[in-house]
Amino acid sequence: MQTFLKTLSLKCCTLLMVLLGTYQLQLFAQTTQVVRVRGIVESFNNSTITINERSGRKLTIDVSEKLGVNEIYKIDLAAITPNSYIGTATLPDKDGNMSALEVLVFPEASRGNGEGSYPWDLEPNSTMTNATVAEFSSMGAARKMHLKYKDGEKIVYIPENTPIVTFTPGNLAMIKPGAKVIAFTNVVDGKATVMRISVGRDGLMPPM
Repeated sequence: MQTFLKTLSLKCCTLLMVLLGTYQLQLFAQTTQVVRVRGIVESFNNSTITINERSGRKLTIDVSEKLGVNEIYKIDLAAITPNSYIGTATLPDKDGNMSALEVLVFPEASRGNGEGSYPWDLEPNSTMTNATVAEFSSMGAARKMHLKYKDGEKIVYIPENTPIVTFTPGNLAMIKPGAKVIAFTNVVDGKATVMRISVGRDGLMPPM
């Protein structure tokens, strides 16, 4: 009897390991990738959106039933202060300093979103840093931010004419032909779905 129970237990354990292994393989196969699409809306019907992407391609993408919409608009440089939580896309300049391509000042309710520094696709070799402003200097052309985030810190310079923006909740009516947008899509096994979209106010192209 004991031998039978041991054999049964081993078979059950083996079956469980096989099932777990199969489940893990299925999870691994269903890879999700976030892809950002920047361009101008051609059409939108609540289930799909067609965007003339900045590279010249025309893309028609499914839209999530829980689509989130934000409106992006310009603000003054003065909105960047110590303890602001910001996101900035950057490129190294000729001197090796990090130069801002744009700065997004997050509303306080969004503090902590995407904190860190990681590769970005605004321009080749660009990075995105979401961090708290520890210090900010706006003396002349040498405007710079000392940023701190959970894994480190960084100094970022802000050239003149760099777009400074923030966002507010938007609505589906903003997604209309001619609107300039950045669509955040989840791609699962090659199928893209727009989960969130940022629309520029008054013809602004979201700069991030």
